[in-house]
Amino acid sequence: MRIAQVLLRYDAPGGVETHVREVARRLVAMGDPVKIFASDLYDEEGWVRSSSPSREVDGIPVERFPVLKRLIPFLTMPMMPGLIRALAAEDPDVIHAHSHRYGHVLQSALVADAREIPLVVSTHYHPADPRTTGWKKGMLRVQDHLFGTTAYRIARAVVVETRREASAVGEFVPHRKIRIISPGIDLESWSHLPDPDTARSRTGLPPRYLLFAGRLAPNKGLPFLLAAWAGLSSELRIPLVLMGPDWGMWEELSAEAERKGVRSGLIRRDMVKDPEVYRAVFAGASAFVLPSEYEAFGLVLLEAMASALPIVATRVGGVPEVIRDGEWGRLVPYGDVAALGDALREILTSPELARRWGREGAAHVRANYSWERTARALRGLYAEVTGTGSRSEVPES
Repeated sequence: MRIAQVLLRYDAPGGVETHVREVARRLVAMGDPVKIFASDLYDEEGWVRSSSPSREVDGIPVERFPVLKRLIPFLTMPMMPGLIRALAAEDPDVIHAHSHRYGHVLQSALVADAREIPLVVSTHYHPADPRTTGWKKGMLRVQDHLFGTTAYRIARAVVVETRREASAVGEFVPHRKIRIISPGIDLESWSHLPDPDTARSRTGLPPRYLLFAGRLAPNKGLPFLLAAWAGLSSELRIPLVLMGPDWGMWEELSAEAERKGVRSGLIRRDMVKDPEVYRAVFAGASAFVLPSEYEAFGLVLLEAMASALPIVATRVGGVPEVIRDGEWGRLVPYGDVAALGDALREILTSPELARRWGREGAAHVRANYSWERTARALRGLYAEVTGTGSRSEVPES
């Protein structure tokens, strides 16, 4: 089965990008040719284009297109000129488009409808930012229902990652089309972590530290984490490592830590491109913290669990479907500094509890999440929508 995967960015950092790359590699290994269709964009936040985008990644061909940010004034909906012609010329057995409110999904739907090619869409859905103006929220809702009456009407199936996401997109996607298929993790790579001492010697990080990994962005709740961490007693306040690209928050966080007198314990690590060093940062940590305002799923939570780390996270989006409160970590309300501080204190003062949460979380990930499992589920879905398989081959939503 020839599969076209369509997304905005590829061979770039991000959850959608990781998802498609890992699944594509495994589909090819299972015998299904895959071709990637993506833009030349590398960083969506700064709208930075790649100077030399790869035409082949992991041995899989990638066709690139220039991207336009806005065709309609004031309405951000990236489009890829040339995508429609290229998809039609490729004439794949199935088109799988990724993300919601993006022009390439509408372009994929147009080709699928005209050429009667089965279309699958993965929404990777995020609600509107609470800081968004009322006018913009209204425009986003218009876009939601526009996609519902166009791309999702044409799609044979719409893939979500959690029940929470299924409920959210159910406002504009027919329920009969929704399939829940969880993302995964590279269990082989995460099963061979260095011991903590070796990990710390590789990374240069201190003997004990709390870890956050992700974009340093306004929606990640980092000011609340900083306040909770700074409020710990000096004996408990082990260093806090923030690892990931800066989306405009580092200067503010650093200045606030300076004001609170805890700047020496706040450690910054940029995005780590070497996967072994990246995993070593997890392996050397004492606990993982994800204080986000919203997470559709949170792939990084699987990485932390695979590293046998106890977790503190906010009870938002799909996180409660990934982390069971009191079994693998502690869930707290978003923005609740006192609750976040109490959860950190619980982990830091209860080493046996922290070890148990880490052990049981790692066992749960090994038993339930892998990219092979995700790829098999998607392969079954492709068989269903192309008429070569049955509905029973994919997970029930």
